[in-house]
Amino acid sequence: MTAVPAEQQFVIEVHQSLSAIAAETWDACANPPGQPHNPFVRHAFFHALEQSGSAVAETGWLGQHLQLLNGTGETLAVMPCYLKNHSQGEYVFDYGWAEAIQRAGGRYYPKLQVSVPFTPASGPRVLTADRDRLPTIRAAMGNAAEQLCEQIGASSVHMTFLNQDEYDDFGAQGWLQRNDTQFHWHNDGFSSFEQFLGALASRKRKNIRKERNVVRDSGLEILRLTGSDITEEHWDHFFRFYMDTGSRKWGTPYLTREFFSRIGETMAGDILLVMVRNQGRWIGGAINFIGGDTLYGRNWGCIEYHDCLHFEACYYQAIDFAIERGLKVVEAGAQGSHKLARGYLPVTTRSAHYIRDPRLHRAVADYLEHERRAVESDNQHLGEHSPFRKGVERDLEGDF
Repeated sequence: MTAVPAEQQFVIEVHQSLSAIAAETWDACANPPGQPHNPFVRHAFFHALEQSGSAVAETGWLGQHLQLLNGTGETLAVMPCYLKNHSQGEYVFDYGWAEAIQRAGGRYYPKLQVSVPFTPASGPRVLTADRDRLPTIRAAMGNAAEQLCEQIGASSVHMTFLNQDEYDDFGAQGWLQRNDTQFHWHNDGFSSFEQFLGALASRKRKNIRKERNVVRDSGLEILRLTGSDITEEHWDHFFRFYMDTGSRKWGTPYLTREFFSRIGETMAGDILLVMVRNQGRWIGGAINFIGGDTLYGRNWGCIEYHDCLHFEACYYQAIDFAIERGLKVVEAGAQGSHKLARGYLPVTTRSAHYIRDPRLHRAVADYLEHERRAVESDNQHLGEHSPFRKGVERDLEGDF
């Protein structure tokens, strides 16, 4: 019997705190050379969520982070994973599943969640620099998640906002597949915002110009801040906007004030903060994260209503910035068909789900089959209302 070389053996470790994994070890897996930089899978982002008290056991996010090593102790992959007793802050909604199993006398919580907390942005979930053994490493991590689920008595494992290839691999492993829709803007080599407008149908182009002119004529001052230009004073004001708007929309916003200070200290170069002043008073802002080829719009808040300001601060400023930086995509976050008229097109988002209970597995599998068809149909319908001129419509299926 031939012994397996140590470098080909797999060992799994589970960590409740990200502090147990060195930042350089995590980041070597999360953002390896040659791959587009993703700010949300950086050690600094997860660590800020944890150390600020935003995603911790007390808020229902107990770390169960997986680390895959070989027999010599070399880290091959890491995977952000949390044990949860609720479904808040995920943006892939499974409340109906929880109610169904509880009505049948089962227990849905706790569950395992493989995701970036509070962040509906697609990206890798099995983080590894080993591109040659990707399917093998993903299978090992998937098996480890399933075993952990069994060992701790969780009902299920949910990997949300996956890349297409991960979605395919976990589907082949028997995990249930789920689709939803977001709206992304694609940079078709535009050299200016005006050139982008030129690709739109006349009515859409006129409407966007009208909305931007409304904000310009209002006397509001809009600043785009990155890196060291972002100060603690800016974070103080932005957090006030975030809390005011978030409390009205969601009840209890997820992120603490300390979280923003921590990302400001450790990853300011990955942040675009759009801030709005009215006669010298800060009244609103939007936070974006800068990736290697993508700008990710995240949170918005304001304490004064001004017509069209939300569209300007969240959508048009992001497009302007992406064109200036040569970024390929702007992801505008979860939901929002109103984004279509502003040049953001529907794309499919993906998740994969392992469910232990065979009864719930069968019921969810049937539900997801119908849901996937509905998402596809909705995207086709939305595509019929593309804001672009005939001859320049973009492919509406898949990720840009």
